[in-house]
Order: sequence, then C-alpha cells, then structure tokens
Amino acid sequence: MAHRPLRRDAERNRRRILEGAAAAFAEQGLDVTTDEIARRSGVGIGTFYRRFPTKELLIEALFEDRIGKLVELAEECLRDEDPWSGLVSFLDQATARQVADRGLKELVFSTAHGRARISADRDRIGPLFFALVERAQRAGQLRPDVAGTDLGLVQLMLTAVADFTRDVAPESWRRFLAIMLDGLRTSRDAPSPLPASALDPAQVTQIMACYRPQGR
Repeated sequence: MAHRPLRRDAERNRRRILEGAAAAFAEQGLDVTTDEIARRSGVGIGTFYRRFPTKELLIEALFEDRIGKLVELAEECLRDEDPWSGLVSFLDQATARQVADRGLKELVFSTAHGRARISADRDRIGPLFFALVERAQRAGQLRPDVAGTDLGLVQLMLTAVADFTRDVAPESWRRFLAIMLDGLRTSRDAPSPLPASALDPAQVTQIMACYRPQGR
C-alpha cells in the first residue's frame, strides 16, 4: 500500500528533526539522546516520536545513503588504474568523511547501531577495502606484511588525531596520514611532502586546554 504524503507541517517537522539529528550525531556521535535531538530540532518529544518511533529509524533515514556512498567510493577507487592511488584516495576520502561526522565513524566501526539496510552496506565495505589493499600489494606498492585490518585501524587512529586537534589545527590528521603512507609504501624516490604543518608546543598546549574527551 502506498504511503500517504505527509501534511506540510508534518513534513516540515520531519526535515527539522533530520537536520537537528545530523548536526547532533556529527558532533556527539550516535549515543546522543532523543531529548537532545528534539531540542536541537525545535520540536517537542511527542512530535519527534510521531515522525521517528525509534532512534534506529532516524539513524537509518540519515545514514543509509552515507554508508552507501562509502561503498560507491571503494568501488570507484578499485577502478583506478594505479592501485596505490586508489588505496590512498579511499583512505583520504573515507577518513575525511568520518572526521566530519562522528556518527558515520561509529556506524563504520561499530555494529551497535544500524538496521538491516545499513548493516548490509557496511558489510560490503570491508571486502572492498581489503581488495584495495591486496591490489596494491600485488602491484608491489604496499608492504606485503600489512593487513587490511591494520589500515582500517589506521583510519580510526586518524579520527582520534582529528578529534584531539580539531579546535586548533583541524587538518593535522592529513599530515599523519602522509607520514604513515610513506612508511607503508615499498619504494619511493623521496619523502612525500607533508600536507599540514607540524604542531608547535604552544598549539599543543592550546589543544590540551580545549580538548574534551568524547562523552564528557
């Protein structure tokens, strides 16, 4: 049976909830409360639950497309004629998306959230990523003793760097990605240029004053 279109005010409230939730999830992760999402959205909690009876339905509405786009990114990178370039492009772009959206990062690295459609796409990312790794190894470009799981955790490490430095030097994670890639490549003519400046001691002091660990 076809769904009846929402009334104009109901559709407006749904959009407000999606916008408020997107901002809350990006900043605070998926454990943000429904009360906080409703507050950010400017709607009552009753209105929230009329539009989204569970938080998982809201997560699905927001993130199904974003997880799907990570699958598309991996497939696009596998089509790159240069295996190393494809691997680096995926690491750079996938990490950038997760740095910008803590909720997306949590969906990629945790199975605690995500209904069937999100889970199905998330399960596709791993084999595609491993294929990128293995292709670079077969081409002799990536160290043969590196596992796909190693590089998955490298992404997680980079998001931690980004979380620590975001208020003072938000692009610093790219510097550490470049350093790690140089260590993973089997051969290079010269060290790769680093895309961000090193933090100076004053910046580190400033970051430590601003930093609030997740969940506090």
